[in-house]
Amino acid sequence: MSLLDSVLPLEPTKKMTMDKPVESLFNKTASNLVGKPMNRVDGPLKVSGQAPYSAEIHRENQAYGVLVSAKIAKGHVESIDSSALDNIPGIIKVVSDPEHFLRNPQQGTETKAPTQGASEIFYHGQPIAVVVAETFEAAREGANAIRVTYKNETEQAALDFTKEQSSAHEVNEKEGSDKNAVTGDPEQGLADSPVTLDRFYHTPNQSNSAMEPHATLAYWEDDKLVLYTSNQMVASCKQQVMDALNLNKDQVQMISYYVGGGFGSKLGIAPESIAAAIAAKELDRPILVCMTRQQVMEATVKRSNTRQRIAIGCDEQGVINTLIHDSISSNLPGEGFFEPSALSTHYLYRGENRRVNYKLVDMNQLLSGSMRAPGEAVGMIALECAMDELATQLDIDPIELRRRNEPTQDPTQEIPFSTRQLLACMEQGAEQFGWSERNTKPASQLDGDWWIGTGMAASSRGNSLQQSEARATLQVDESKALGVKAVIETDMTDIGTGSYTVFSQVAADLLGLPIDHIEMKLGDSELPPASGSGGSFGAASSGSSIYLACEQLRDILAEKVGLYSDTILLDQGQIKQVGTHEPSGTETAIETIKDKAEGVKNTLAEKAGLTLSESAAEKYDFGDAQSYALVDVLAEYDEQKLSAKGQIQAGKNEKTHRQASFGANFAEVAVHKVTGEIRVKRMTGAFAAGRILNHKTATSQCYGGMVFGIGSALMEEVIHDKRDGRLCNHDLAEYHVPVNADVPQLEVILVEEDDPYTNPMHIKGIGETAISGAAAAIANAIYNAVGVRVYDFPITLDKLLYEMPE
Repeated sequence: MSLLDSVLPLEPTKKMTMDKPVESLFNKTASNLVGKPMNRVDGPLKVSGQAPYSAEIHRENQAYGVLVSAKIAKGHVESIDSSALDNIPGIIKVVSDPEHFLRNPQQGTETKAPTQGASEIFYHGQPIAVVVAETFEAAREGANAIRVTYKNETEQAALDFTKEQSSAHEVNEKEGSDKNAVTGDPEQGLADSPVTLDRFYHTPNQSNSAMEPHATLAYWEDDKLVLYTSNQMVASCKQQVMDALNLNKDQVQMISYYVGGGFGSKLGIAPESIAAAIAAKELDRPILVCMTRQQVMEATVKRSNTRQRIAIGCDEQGVINTLIHDSISSNLPGEGFFEPSALSTHYLYRGENRRVNYKLVDMNQLLSGSMRAPGEAVGMIALECAMDELATQLDIDPIELRRRNEPTQDPTQEIPFSTRQLLACMEQGAEQFGWSERNTKPASQLDGDWWIGTGMAASSRGNSLQQSEARATLQVDESKALGVKAVIETDMTDIGTGSYTVFSQVAADLLGLPIDHIEMKLGDSELPPASGSGGSFGAASSGSSIYLACEQLRDILAEKVGLYSDTILLDQGQIKQVGTHEPSGTETAIETIKDKAEGVKNTLAEKAGLTLSESAAEKYDFGDAQSYALVDVLAEYDEQKLSAKGQIQAGKNEKTHRQASFGANFAEVAVHKVTGEIRVKRMTGAFAAGRILNHKTATSQCYGGMVFGIGSALMEEVIHDKRDGRLCNHDLAEYHVPVNADVPQLEVILVEEDDPYTNPMHIKGIGETAISGAAAAIANAIYNAVGVRVYDFPITLDKLLYEMPE
């Protein structure tokens, strides 16, 4: 305990480690706001332009910086010639720090700085300097005018993924989110199986392509660095900045009030943040560095390309005994991240002989990192396309094949599932989609000039919990109808997923207040540290810490008015008594001791002639109504407010039970009989992800995941020039993502589920579950339409034309 802790009272804190299943208070709240399809509380701010994004923050005497990017894929910087800038009005300075500039961004949840250094070039587009000017336009013109001389630029760069696969090396499992695993004898099991399928699948590099570009406004207050920046994980990113610039925790403040999408590209700090900080220090004025769209795509994060082998062995009835998933992905030299393509393969289907194996290729291309549903998004393309092909080979309905291979427990770890609703998702999705009415024979339905086909795929995404902390404060506020409001504080971010809204629902439910009586403060590193947004654990982790902080307030309020916390109901600013408390054995023993102590205390008081203060039950006379106004209770405190913290962390449940969200995607496509053009006509997705905090935002997340699946199946592909490493399609004009014309009517079914092993709210991640398997459902529908299997994604018309049916 510090000296400060010994002087100041510690803030009441409720801590929880998930070592066992827990009951949820949401079953006992009066308002039941959790789950309702409420509109976003921050929606009016966003549509009126009042939600401040990082590039929109302005400081007095602010200047603007634009990064200078390398034009070679491998070599060294010899000199930077800025003489051409002399004739550009408004140019202030060219700033470069070969030691501290970031070579590339950092991965999510890391606390150390990413690889630093701007003198050696590892990929085309690597930032090497920043031009600072009075206006953004002048800075951009200056960055384009800079002339850089390189040496050793004839060094052989690794630019062709196919050619480099021969030099693939083992992965460092300590730096990945999955591990190599072998159970039984997979190759022998495959050889002995009556029915086998052995295929290779190829998926390309993909761009996260968030709507908001990476941007950082940096300024210094004496020796303290303040960064308004676009990041998904404030707490860990702050530590990365500290490490990069050798600062302590009191010298860095990161603020990300609103983030315009991330999809994994903003999990760690990116080059613009450190460049802005260094330039601001050198020039002693605020500097805003906003990446251009081209720089975002060239120098932040991409999803790695993959080569995946799926081999399945089964009997004549389709019961799987062998499942092999080998994967090769790529990254920059020295980087440990690899695409964990087989994350769901470990537990999705049965099979006593299993192998998951990863290898990594070093490439001179921008950083490979997490992109929405890292692992499952591309891994389930391979696995679920293979399952569909196996079903065709066996002449079994694809849903029936999956039903026959439903495991009773995690087949790899031999532990039970906390919950598993895959069958329910497939059944409900199939009924809504009309799966039983489909044409099972490929190339059998022609509607005018269009071949029609349907397909499906299972979805799954592992669930996890990260350590998070939050503070909840109840305080008197005469401007509110009930005279009181709740302030929730945590550095969790809202990247467009609805954090401000769902957390407000959680707090409002637990504290018995209307939604407009909740003030949500997010995205500031000065607030209690949260998990951040990513990995489908943000709402569960940060939300649970808010839940616990509110529960701690309930406990304090109950004690204040002489009741037990399990017998109170907070409703519309009133504390009400409901139910009867049933003490545990421990409580009974404690009460006996307390009664004896109370007797001794009263005896001593009588001897001393003292009068003891009245009990809480006497002070707060509930009468027949058994309720008391919350505002009156808060008025008893000196500052007319009451604060508490909540802390959550993972525990034994993650080891004793396999936790995952499950789902099923169904798609109908049309393929033009002459041109091979592909159109997705409709999609239905059914997903189970524990308790749903907000049906509207959850459905929206599923829409987004399914749209990602359309892009992954049909169009998204980062293309590098294999001669010089240049990114050929480095903007949204050339890197194609689905637009309105590409997206059909989407149906989402949220399958009811309650999982007490996950967290006190019983929720799981859902947005990344929806993308997992979505692309495979479309690919399987294309096969059903025209009878062509494509193993190299995306499926573009040129890959169909020469094999189309007559």
